[in-house]
Amino acid sequence: MTAHQVPLLENVTGARQELTVVLPVRLLRLPGWPEGPFPFELGSRRTDAQTRATYFAPASARALYGAPGRPRRWHLPLDVKHDGMHLLGMELLRAATARNPEHALAVLHFNVERPLLPILRALRRPSPDNEPLSGPFDPVGLLAGNADVRDPDAPFAIARPYTIAFITPTAQHSPALRTGHEGPLPPTADRWLWQLASRSTPQDFPLPPETAGEQLKDIVRISADWSALVLRQGAAFLGHRTDTGAGDFFEFGALHSRTVYLDALLLGSLQRDHIDELTDELSEVFTSSQLARRVAALERNIAVFRSTYWRQHLTAHGPANDLLLAFQNQHRLPARFNEILAEAADYSRLVQTQESQQISGALGILTILGLPLGTALSILQVLGDDSVTHLLTALGLSIAATAAVLTTRYGRLVLSSLRGGNDQT
Repeated sequence: MTAHQVPLLENVTGARQELTVVLPVRLLRLPGWPEGPFPFELGSRRTDAQTRATYFAPASARALYGAPGRPRRWHLPLDVKHDGMHLLGMELLRAATARNPEHALAVLHFNVERPLLPILRALRRPSPDNEPLSGPFDPVGLLAGNADVRDPDAPFAIARPYTIAFITPTAQHSPALRTGHEGPLPPTADRWLWQLASRSTPQDFPLPPETAGEQLKDIVRISADWSALVLRQGAAFLGHRTDTGAGDFFEFGALHSRTVYLDALLLGSLQRDHIDELTDELSEVFTSSQLARRVAALERNIAVFRSTYWRQHLTAHGPANDLLLAFQNQHRLPARFNEILAEAADYSRLVQTQESQQISGALGILTILGLPLGTALSILQVLGDDSVTHLLTALGLSIAATAAVLTTRYGRLVLSSLRGGNDQT
């Protein structure tokens, strides 16, 4: 095939095409749907929560699937066809945070029978005449009564839906195919993968050749047969050999992309949302006089996030870990979380310093008040003076002495420490 005959990806319909769309939503009530993730089936294999949990560490499985009596995920099988797209079903994943207890993620599962890239582009750049999630696929109608689609300007909303595309080539799609069974990939394969993950064409976003290597460095080579790329707005899986149809390995690959690998990316989304909230919480620490209470609440939220969601090792199965790490790198999550820990530690030290100053100030007040009064009473006791007048006189003189001491620099420092402030004189 000559260079001018290489098919453009926007005109390509793969042998097998799947699309998963993830939307941030506001959960109105616990849906009356079956509990657990969507149980896709392949032969005798059923990918329900029990099966998927075997791939993940227990803490990650609880974050993704819940625990007995505490469900976090529900699914609803559907069968809706429209304009070359087939909606197989939906999921709702409860993703509550400290400040947004109604936060959730909606997942829509499609098969696609027409060129996939134009659909992805339309999801990134929707227009009234070209909106894939409209009509029978409108999330507002699909989720009515259970969840509201978030306003794009609301916290945690991503600019556009997050998409996960899966496509396998036919024998005619040489730009994606290896040379031989384990031969090298043509450069066009990674360019196709980039377009699917970024939901753009070279005309939309021409990838600079000087930085192309950096942009594509996070490509995950799952095997010689297929690769994956995770970007901020989407992820993509692309096959590198001809899909032979029913019974082909790609049936298993497609199943994984919609189950275990999807769940790895969903966990990354949960981590991103919680880190966004912690960052926002840090920025508001000094907006209230209750600094110690704010810092204590922040430290508790960090501890809960760390024990519940913050995982960089999901499973012994490498690709899921690699996909999660790629998602984290795209959103700078490890660096951002380290910054949160460092900043929270600084605020904690500040609170401890202020509390120490206040304790010292209280001891200073007791000293200033007690020393003159104690001295006067001791003198009266030594003299054997039981006169009430003399006692009141001694008390008045001690108060006057205390007031005088408080006007000195030392006294002002004590009062400032008691207030938690700094003496400015």
